[in-house]
Amino acid sequence: MSGLETKTQARASGATACLCPACGEAPMRVFHEATGVPTNSCILLSSEEEARAYPQGDIRLGVCEACGFVFNTAFDIAKTEYSGRYEETQAYSGTFNKFHTALAERLIAKHQLYEKDVLEIGCGKGEFIALLADLGSNRGVGIDPGVDVSRIEGKAASNVKFIADFYNESYGDHKVDFLACKMTLEHIPAALEFVSVVRRGLGNQTDAIVFFQVPEAGRILGECAFEDVYYEHCAYFTPGSLARMFRRAGFAVDEVTIEYGAQYLTIEARPLAEGADPTPPLAIEDSVGETLKLVDAFTAQFARTLAKWKQVVDDATRQGQTIVLWGSGSKAVSFLTTLNVGDDVKYVTDINPHRHNHFMPITAQRIVPPVELKAIKPDLVICLNRIY
Repeated sequence: MSGLETKTQARASGATACLCPACGEAPMRVFHEATGVPTNSCILLSSEEEARAYPQGDIRLGVCEACGFVFNTAFDIAKTEYSGRYEETQAYSGTFNKFHTALAERLIAKHQLYEKDVLEIGCGKGEFIALLADLGSNRGVGIDPGVDVSRIEGKAASNVKFIADFYNESYGDHKVDFLACKMTLEHIPAALEFVSVVRRGLGNQTDAIVFFQVPEAGRILGECAFEDVYYEHCAYFTPGSLARMFRRAGFAVDEVTIEYGAQYLTIEARPLAEGADPTPPLAIEDSVGETLKLVDAFTAQFARTLAKWKQVVDDATRQGQTIVLWGSGSKAVSFLTTLNVGDDVKYVTDINPHRHNHFMPITAQRIVPPVELKAIKPDLVICLNRIY
C-alpha cells in the first residue's frame, strides 16, 4: 500500500472543493466528514510520546455525480509518509500468502509470463514482484520508496531490480510485458493523471498487460465498513468508476473482478492503440446511480454502525473486561480513532514481528506480540479483518 507522487498530485492536495480527479467533469459532493485523524496508519512509531503527538488531518469524502468516483477532498499528500518506516505488508498471514501465490500463478498462466519483463509500481516490500519473477523465471523491476531488499529471498534477489522511489514518467522507458500496481492507486489523489502517466510510459507497447488492484469501495459503502476509511486512502473505486477511468486514460479494459472476500477490486487492461475504439462496458460495472445509492446508504447507516460498536466496547469496559484488537494496521487505527475508544482498548496485537513493540498513532497502545496474550488473558478480542 505504497504511495506515489506526481507534480499534479502536489497541486491537487489539500483541496476543500475540487473537480473530480478521476474525470474532471463535476465537483465532488461531500457526504462524510471526520476531523483529527492520524495522517498515517502504518508508520512504525518508537515511543508513546511520538505516537500521541503524531500529525493529524481531516477526511471529507466526496462523490462525483458524473463518474461515481469517491475521494477525500481534504487530503494533503504532504502529510503522508511512505518510507522504510511504512510497514504495510500482509505477508505474515498464511491465508493471504495462499491468495497471493494463487493470484501470481493465475496471471502467469493466463498471460504466459515466462521469461518476460515484469514491473510493479508500489511494490511494497517486494513480495508480489518476487513471486512473478520466481514462478515465471521473469525479469522484474519493483518501484517503491519503502522497499526493503533485505527481505527478498530466492531467485528474485538476483532477478528483480528494486528502485526505492516514487514512480514517475522517467521510468516509462522500461520494456514491459506485464505491469502490476497493487493496493497503491487508492493512495494517489490525482488518480486519472497517474493512470495516464502509466499509459504514456507504455507508449506503443500495446501488447503489454496492465493489472491494478485496489480496495472495493462498493463493499465499504454498502456495509458501512468505517474501519476501511482512513487518511492514506484518499481514492475509492467501484468496478464502474475504475473501468471508466481506465478507458478515459487510454486503456482497453479486458476484465474487472472482485476477489478475496469481496475486499479487492482488480482490473486487467491493455494500452489502446491510437485511433482505436474504446472497449464497451463490462457486465460487472455498476452505474453512477448505483454508487450514489451506496453513498446515501453509508450516510444513513454510519451513526447506527458506530453506536453498535461503541456499545460493544462500553459493555466490556463496564464489566472490567480486557479488550484486545487483533491487527494493528489501518483498520485498527480507524476503529480506535473513529469510535474514540483509545482509553478502553488497552492492547493491540499483530502477527507481523516488524510491528511488535511499536505504538499506535494518537491512541498510543503498544503493539504486543501474540505470545504476550497468554499473560494478558483478554476477555474480548476484536478481529479487525478475519480474512487474514
